[in-house]
Amino acid sequence: MTTITAPTVRHAATAGWFTQTGQVLRRWLIAVLRQVWGPVMSLVQPIIWIVLFGSVFHSLGALPQFGGDGYIQYLVPGILMMTVLYSGAWAGTGYIDDINSGVMDQYLTSPISRSAIVTGQLVQQLIINVAQSLVVLGIGWLAGARYPGGVGGMLVAIGVATLLATIFCCCSTAVALISRSQIALISLSQLIVLPATFLSTTMMPASLMPEWVANAAKWNPMNWAVELGRGGLSGSYPDAAWWQAAGLFVLAVLAFTWAVRSLRTYQRAL
Repeated sequence: MTTITAPTVRHAATAGWFTQTGQVLRRWLIAVLRQVWGPVMSLVQPIIWIVLFGSVFHSLGALPQFGGDGYIQYLVPGILMMTVLYSGAWAGTGYIDDINSGVMDQYLTSPISRSAIVTGQLVQQLIINVAQSLVVLGIGWLAGARYPGGVGGMLVAIGVATLLATIFCCCSTAVALISRSQIALISLSQLIVLPATFLSTTMMPASLMPEWVANAAKWNPMNWAVELGRGGLSGSYPDAAWWQAAGLFVLAVLAFTWAVRSLRTYQRAL
């Protein structure tokens, strides 16, 4: 009597999470290199802001509230955070392009972790943000700003900027996946980034602001980042530094979680 042996079923090997994330990152980096004008313009933009705002508000540096260091010295940390804020708010546009082109559907039908999809694109955005941060610090130095906090303080400022960028990149991703509309994303971004900028000490000390603006700034994550970045570059941190840093970290985790859940919600809606 012949014994029939059942064929062995072999399952295709699935790449690990880091490999998946790396492949997604590679795809976004290739897209950046193919349309390099976008990142180049994003690096030129901080130069314009420093030169423009530094020239317009230069005379304010003589006021005692600026500590005698000049306005450029005060402005650079604010422009650093302002740059990553604006870049992060537009991060979701890439997802809308993927939705419209069908790339997102290909992602979701492949055996790839949903968090890897979000993380790969986020890392690409953060690489650009770090490059922007270095440009801002370099242009600020050439414009006359000095950083008594040294290399360590500059690393702190870049780290804080990266946290802020993570928050807004992930929120932009979530909004893009929920709305699936460029117009909705752009409109909401404009609605948020301008108040976030001007309800902070980006360009003016709290002592020179209306009382209600100064009170609102205390609860503004953008202001937390600006004060921490300014503290790192100057070597003198604000009294609330620890809870501000903790607040930014918690918001970054919550924003990332929201982005991943929004991707899963988008998939279930298909």
